[in-house]
Amino acid sequence: MAARFKVKRKGIGQMLRMPGMEAEMKRRAEVIKSVAVSISPVDERSPDPGHYKGSWETDSTRRGGRRRDRAAGYVRNTAYYARWVEYGTERVPAHHVLLRAAQIGGRNQ
Repeated sequence: MAARFKVKRKGIGQMLRMPGMEAEMKRRAEVIKSVAVSISPVDERSPDPGHYKGSWETDSTRRGGRRRDRAAGYVRNTAYYARWVEYGTERVPAHHVLLRAAQIGGRNQ
């Protein structure tokens, strides 16, 4: 006879917000951050070379996601010009540092 399994949405919600799940999301964010730091461009001609590379940070929460119902990890760069490095401008090509870090870091987990 086959085993029976009954899903309870409340239980799945609790599982997605467990401290262990938050810790795993934080760990994955740290992996992506380390890749982002390693591939970040450094402009030696700028007044503060390495500022972009040193501005990566991570965070995690138990109330993340679109509906705030699951653990989530976040990776961000606090340099004011980070969006221009990521997406480029009409004069500077896009580097897609965070995108590439997520792709590479996701494979390394």
